[in-house]
Amino acid sequence: MDNNKKLRGALPMLQLSLPLILEQFFRILVSSIDTVMLSSYSEKAVAAVGMMSQYVFFINILFNVIAIGTSIVLSQYLGAKKTDDELNFISKASTGMVVVAAVFITVLIAVGTRPLLSRYSLEDEVRTFATEYFFFYGGLGAFFISFSLLQSSVLRAYGYTKEAMVVSIVANIVNVAGNALSLYGLFGLPILGVKGVALSSLASMVVSCILLGIIIRRKKDIKFKVIGGKKTPAKYYRLILSVGVPTASESLSYNVSQIVIMAMISSLGTYAMSSQVYTQTICRFVFMLAVGIGNAVQIKTGYCVGAGQQDYIYKKVFKYGAIGTGCTLGMILLANVIKHPIIGLFTKQPEVHELVSLLLLLSIYLEFGRSLNLVFIGALKGAGDILFPVLYGIFSNWVIMVGGSYLLGLRLGLGVAGFWIGIATDETTRGIVMIFRWKSKKWMKKSLV
Repeated sequence: MDNNKKLRGALPMLQLSLPLILEQFFRILVSSIDTVMLSSYSEKAVAAVGMMSQYVFFINILFNVIAIGTSIVLSQYLGAKKTDDELNFISKASTGMVVVAAVFITVLIAVGTRPLLSRYSLEDEVRTFATEYFFFYGGLGAFFISFSLLQSSVLRAYGYTKEAMVVSIVANIVNVAGNALSLYGLFGLPILGVKGVALSSLASMVVSCILLGIIIRRKKDIKFKVIGGKKTPAKYYRLILSVGVPTASESLSYNVSQIVIMAMISSLGTYAMSSQVYTQTICRFVFMLAVGIGNAVQIKTGYCVGAGQQDYIYKKVFKYGAIGTGCTLGMILLANVIKHPIIGLFTKQPEVHELVSLLLLLSIYLEFGRSLNLVFIGALKGAGDILFPVLYGIFSNWVIMVGGSYLLGLRLGLGVAGFWIGIATDETTRGIVMIFRWKSKKWMKKSLV
């Protein structure tokens, strides 16, 4: 293991987390610009893309079985100073699995999109928009999405968070430019609507995939040889999946439960769906710091556990959690102070404006719990403690979030606000439980090396 690898593993927390935070900011900014652009085109387009974005997240989660598993295993292997051959085995195993997964998803979307949407109570125009977006972006883009996620995870595991950030920014700029061309007919081009938005997102993933590949090839300390060399032992496939499958299962459960909740909200009408989408868009700016810190904590914890520095990282994670939660609460309070002009950027409908305003107030409760989750679950995953967060998360998603949302939102008649309270209660109770799990130190026995 050369000195450069040792240096990457010893990066201070700020150097790891700041690019991740900035990457989140630019990604969310572009996503918000997308929403504003779509809202100027059609409220129905916003509802359709917002609904299908849940399924795009679902696809990302399936690919993250491999990407997250690779990142966590690599972090601990780098901390333990494993050999170059062992690091290359991880890269080869992960690449092979990504290709298989991408082909499967492409075929599934091609044959399953229309039957899926037939289960929703949608207006015809919303259904058409949703079909176009999901087929062109999710179906045609599956390979590029999966390989971009994998390459980005590898870069971050080696400590190259700044490079991953730059690629993300460039890809997002491509996305915004494509959206402008598609929705506004610039330079005399035809207005393609939602189909053009999907193609713009696809183009951004292609650019991301190419740039990440170039950077990885130029970083001599990154071991990412996927062709030739020794045959990859089966244990590396098992190791990646043993971490990735449970980790992604938690996210899978969460997003499936979100899809169920969105389906229930759809029964309340297009305004309720649009309000949910707009509030989620605003809140992404609020918790971006906690997301960046949580991702950095996962990387840092993996390095420290691999290097045998459990006592050091045990104390640090509490500090990181306090910082993430404090920043998140400050930002959600600020968002509530200035919420009316912000909401005005997204919609001119009084009913939607009123609903978003209420949801932002309830988000103080939501973001407190979410920030705890992001940091402490990130630490537990980085340490290799996978099953406890997954099993408790699945229980909480369905019993507290879905069950509570149904009870409050539909049965008690609180509408979309009731759904928001159910989601917030899930996040907060899970966050508190994960703090106690970290404090118990049981994760110290879960190392992968």
